[in-house]
Amino acid sequence: MTNQLGQLKSDNFGALDQLVKAVEQWSIDKGLHNGNPDRQALKFYEEAGEVGAALSRGNMEALKDGIGDTVVTLIILAQQHDMSLQECLQFAYDEIKGRKGKTINGTFIKESDLQ
Repeated sequence: MTNQLGQLKSDNFGALDQLVKAVEQWSIDKGLHNGNPDRQALKFYEEAGEVGAALSRGNMEALKDGIGDTVVTLIILAQQHDMSLQECLQFAYDEIKGRKGKTINGTFIKESDLQ
């Protein structure tokens, strides 16, 4: 599904799946899917740093770009390990969904770390 500009629509869940598949195909086209995962992890750290820089400057456009670039690096890192973004996200959610703890200064601290 694309809009009039040929961009993938992102207003529903199916579009997210399409975007992930598009990133995975882009990765294959560029030969990144067989690349060195250590290099991909470094790329992730670089992009995460850009998120921090955007936040510190209050630059919402750069923040959106940084978050998107960070997700792209994680999709590729998962792909390099024969995992999917959905699989990783489901694994993480299953771990946190019943977690107890406390939110302090806007950060959730799990119960075991409060002791």
